[in-house]
Amino acid sequence: MTAAEPRGTGLETALWRAVAVYRGLALGYAAVVIAMNHGGYAHPFGGWAVLAVMAGWTGYASFAFGPAAFASTGRARRGRPLLAADLAVAAGCVLATAWVEASGNIAAGRPTLPVSWVAAAVLSWAVAGGRRAGVAAAAVLAAANLMVHAVAGTSGGIGGTTFNGIVLLFLAGLVVGHVVRLAREAEARLARAVELEAATRERERLARRIHDSVLQVLAMVQRRGGELGGEAAELGRLAGEQEAALRALVGAGPAVPPADASGAGTDLRPLLAGHASTSVTVSTPATEVRLPAHAAGEVEAAVAAALDNVRRHCGEGARAWVLLEDGEGEVTVSVRDDGPGVPPGRLDRAAADGRLGVAQSIRGRIADLGGTVSIVSGEGDGTEVEMTVPRARV
Repeated sequence: MTAAEPRGTGLETALWRAVAVYRGLALGYAAVVIAMNHGGYAHPFGGWAVLAVMAGWTGYASFAFGPAAFASTGRARRGRPLLAADLAVAAGCVLATAWVEASGNIAAGRPTLPVSWVAAAVLSWAVAGGRRAGVAAAAVLAAANLMVHAVAGTSGGIGGTTFNGIVLLFLAGLVVGHVVRLAREAEARLARAVELEAATRERERLARRIHDSVLQVLAMVQRRGGELGGEAAELGRLAGEQEAALRALVGAGPAVPPADASGAGTDLRPLLAGHASTSVTVSTPATEVRLPAHAAGEVEAAVAAALDNVRRHCGEGARAWVLLEDGEGEVTVSVRDDGPGVPPGRLDRAAADGRLGVAQSIRGRIADLGGTVSIVSGEGDGTEVEMTVPRARV
């Protein structure tokens, strides 16, 4: 299953098909039990009527929960109304036992009319909603089993068969729901691994082409510009910066989609690595630093604004360092340069004069994310802009 496929076309289809198979097999078992016991029923034809309802619902549910219905109507077809109807039919068939079956047989521990067929409803809820949904469905059917004994007026309480059946329902809901959740997580990780592998192959192909053409031309321009001097030297310097940035981009690792299937967000490292050049050094952790896509974009834009200030105010020979730190509950990005520094009060005067580059491009963006910005500078000591964004607010 790829990221572009709707959820429900791979693993989920197989799960619903397995539930349909179980429902059909359990229907056959219920038919055998009813055929064997109908002679002792208080209302024998009632047993066949319940079996007919079960058969009809089995056919409809196999279609409604199946891949054909999903393809035509989407996941909403398997939503709460259908799941509620499935559970209601199962509970109704259990409750019908109190009318069809003789009280003495119920007291003796004879199983309910649908026997294990009702577990299909628990499995459906577990597949659709996980452990909690599966356990909730099991609780409804357990209550229906207890009501059968209450209506029949059995004085000895529930028998061992009924108790075991209730326990198995809860176990089915709990275990199947847990396994389904693990399987979906594994499928999401597999899909992501496939995407990363494809992205890596594409990056390697592009890297070979770029190395054979663009990088070699930029390196030649840098070398010849330095030899010629004058305006050509400046052109060579710019070519060298672009070569370094392009090499960093090519070697930064596989392209990562903005958000993976589990909604983990965007890795901030590749965004910041794109600003690396001969005059800008970018340092990031070895592991992913993920933020929501919007927050990651705003942080990257604030870093770009800080580097733009370095280029405009610190001169051609100034260097800058970008450091990304992944703390517990927060992400910190600092931009430091070796320029002349900012004189005291200059930022306040710039804001008063209407020049809002730092106030809006940096402080404003980070403040909107619930973060803080600290600017430390002194004349001749360079400037450091530290931006901290708490994860809880992004």
